[in-house]
Amino acid sequence: MERKILYKVDALYRDDFRVTGFQFGQGEKSICIIGSMRGNEYQQIYACSQLVRKLKVLEEKGRITKGKSILVIPCANPYSVNTKKRFWTIDNTDINRMFPGYDLGETTQRIAGGIFEQIKDYRFGVQFASFYMPGNFVPQVRMMKTGLENVELARQFGLPYVVLHHPRPFDTTTLNYNWQIWETDAFSIYTTSTGEIERGSAAQAVDAVLHFLSKQEIIRYRGHEGYQSRVVETRDFVNIRTERAGFFESRVKAGERVLAGTVLAAVTDPYTGEIRQIITAPIDGTVAFVHNETLAYQNTAVFKLIAEEDVL
Repeated sequence: MERKILYKVDALYRDDFRVTGFQFGQGEKSICIIGSMRGNEYQQIYACSQLVRKLKVLEEKGRITKGKSILVIPCANPYSVNTKKRFWTIDNTDINRMFPGYDLGETTQRIAGGIFEQIKDYRFGVQFASFYMPGNFVPQVRMMKTGLENVELARQFGLPYVVLHHPRPFDTTTLNYNWQIWETDAFSIYTTSTGEIERGSAAQAVDAVLHFLSKQEIIRYRGHEGYQSRVVETRDFVNIRTERAGFFESRVKAGERVLAGTVLAAVTDPYTGEIRQIITAPIDGTVAFVHNETLAYQNTAVFKLIAEEDVL
């Protein structure tokens, strides 16, 4: 294992900004795995740390294929992690909306550009990602539907779902999208949580990456075979929104199968405790996403369901 500084910004008043990577093996740039880009993505850092730990053991046992190299970047935004801010601490910009970056631009554009220069030539790219809305996901591997996506490769992770996402204009500045445009087979892996460590789904994500590496003959590894992944598209998710604002109390978890009419959550008045809304499932399906904050505003998408008939 080689620990290296991939990008650095000199600081005037505090420690320098550094993006640290861990390289395993030598030779062809086979795969890059990147974790946190936002300051609250603790689960994503943790998943990378567990991957580093396992790859170190595999390398010591000689199980990384000769002529292949693996790069793991646990955190691309340590400043925001240290200050407990989701986005860049100075101007609240999002590094994952700055790719492919610009070396003469704003700070986050320069960081994105510096990172992308180091990782754009890898054959495969994996990002442990989080959603723009607070909540928990059913474990899944997601790809931008650019015309360059490869569903069969995504199935090799063995996660319950492969999700195809039709990119919107602001998605064109994400890492996943730009990796694909630069001819890297790119995947985003979503575990259950973001701001707290959830060991079960983190272990599932690490096993999925190792399973994929084994399928691609980058490592020699025998682990859990995983699922026969179901392929769905994000536009087929059934969004369920709140009609009233208040305290949000979910009755189900991500990954649960529900029947039409199942009570999913209650919204209560914060002052009186009266129930303002009982949210029920409109269809039979699987809970793909559930809001996980105490307060929910009116018209917030608090659940996303995968309808049984929409599974490809």
